[in-house]
Amino acid sequence: MSFVEMNMFAPRTWGFERGDAEMQVARAAGWSRADLVWERLTEAGCACYQAGDRLGAARMLRRAGWVARLFFSARDLRRATSLANLAVLARDAGQGARAEQLQKRALTLWRTAPEVAGGLVFKPRSRSSLFHLRMEALHRDTFHDNMRKRYRAIAADSDQALRQLLAGARPERPISARWRGEKPPVFDDGRKFLAAALLIAEG
Repeated sequence: MSFVEMNMFAPRTWGFERGDAEMQVARAAGWSRADLVWERLTEAGCACYQAGDRLGAARMLRRAGWVARLFFSARDLRRATSLANLAVLARDAGQGARAEQLQKRALTLWRTAPEVAGGLVFKPRSRSSLFHLRMEALHRDTFHDNMRKRYRAIAADSDQALRQLLAGARPERPISARWRGEKPPVFDDGRKFLAAALLIAEG
């Protein structure tokens, strides 16, 4: 399936408009178009799910699943996220066996999350103050080590959420609710990791 064909699914989300500044910045930072499209689709799907719009959620999350399958490597953690979200949709549709199968596949992929977090390289956070940017530059190794430690902790929370979903449990506070506050202002591997860890439809 080509990008043109995929654009028929969600033309505005794909960001083909000339005025899509975010897509332009993401592309300049080294992201592929699919990277941002997957994030947008999954973010929109989780928002729909939390708002009770199950049809909208299914439409967005299934499209995100196709993007993950077509454009991401087999070990990409975002594929685990899409599998988990498809499992949620299957569970809600009364397809228990399929939901369990998808969730187990998601958990198998997610086992590599601590290792992936340990290898992340972070770009400077452009929204930080000049003071914080200078401190980050002076103590870059410490900054990266602390960020990796934090991201491994988030990965552990996501692992727990995935296991709860597998057991059919409904969390009090959806893990996707953390995305708005945690979403990095820059387009780096850390942002991809956080999107994979937090954009899980629950409720």
